Amino acid sequence: MKLITDELLNQLVDQAAASARKRSHYNVHESLTDLVQKLFVAATSESYFRPHRHADKTEFALILRGRFVVFTFDDQGKIQSRQLIGEGTGVNGLELPANTWHCWLSLSDEGLFFETKQGPYDPATAAEFAPWAPAENTTEAAGYMAMLRAATAV
Repeated sequence: MKLITDELLNQLVDQAAASARKRSHYNVHESLTDLVQKLFVAATSESYFRPHRHADKTEFALILRGRFVVFTFDDQGKIQSRQLIGEGTGVNGLELPANTWHCWLSLSDEGLFFETKQGPYDPATAAEFAPWAPAENTTEAAGYMAMLRAATAV
């Protein structure tokens, strides 16, 4: 039996704060070859989730701590929707259809969600990053996050 404890979740949040990406993961599944991938993701408000999509795989998530905005985009990068999710929003989870350009923006420094996707996980094909969005750890990424933050108020 695997137990998901407060201590484990607190450690994930602390690891996210200390990491360069401002994000941490804990895999519940045993192997990357498992047909169901289950993981916890902790993120701070500084974490950049580059817009991406998963070919032929849906993504399901439940928010455990904090608040996030989940954006979807068209093929040119125009925002199609912005969904506020998490504490105080009345929305606790979501499922994204396969092939949907999306990204997460944490509004909390202790954001935490549980995610499931179909496996197996192949890092070479798991996500297609949007060519119109800047790569992580670039000056452009910081500007893009600022644009997303401004778009949350629209």
